[in-house]
Amino acid sequence: MSFNHFDDRGQAIMVDVSAKEPTMRSAIASATVHLGRETLAAILEGRTTKGDVLGVARLAGIAAAKKTPDLIPLSHPLAIHFVSIDFTSDQAAGTIRVEATVKAFERTGVEMEAMTSASVAALTIYDMCKGRDKGIAIGEIVLLFKEGGKSGVYRRKETQ
Repeated sequence: MSFNHFDDRGQAIMVDVSAKEPTMRSAIASATVHLGRETLAAILEGRTTKGDVLGVARLAGIAAAKKTPDLIPLSHPLAIHFVSIDFTSDQAAGTIRVEATVKAFERTGVEMEAMTSASVAALTIYDMCKGRDKGIAIGEIVLLFKEGGKSGVYRRKETQ
């Protein structure tokens, strides 16, 4: 089975996964939000004018995982079984690391769902804090881990 997003005429197509057997799939992706230390402190202490920044970002990330096929044209609609969003802050660096985990029993992987989830959660942090800190930047968005399907387990080298 060839996994190519282009037909023999070079036109974009959705890969046909109908003949594949469903297996348990999981993926973890992360995004890093760089912000000022005072902005980070305000988020962690609940002192932002827009409320619970991380709570809203968590909800946005969960919703984004479920909406991935609406945003990424060739991704498959999947029955997502689990999404979690975790945040790790580093006061000294002035960063929040968003980590999204997605699971589904499906014919294709959930990597795009995890990456979309982490991205949208990071963008939500930006949106809720942009009035306070114009210098916020979103850094690396990466796949950290995936398992399921024929290709097996992948771990990003820095996470091994």
